Amino acid sequence: MNGLVILIPVALALGLGGLVVFFWTLRHRQYDDLDGAALRILIDDGDKPLEQPDAP
Repeated sequence: MNGLVILIPVALALGLGGLVVFFWTLRHRQYDDLDGAALRILIDDGDKPLEQPDAP
């Protein structure tokens, strides 16, 4: 029983802390562009032509 006196407030504090962090991320727009980051890896930078040095 004595352990519950400590564990219940700790569990409630951790849950409340998680909610605060979640709402902070919502306010700072962390979840707006879910598809952009996933599709960015598909962009191939190798298709750009290489710059040719000027011939003398």
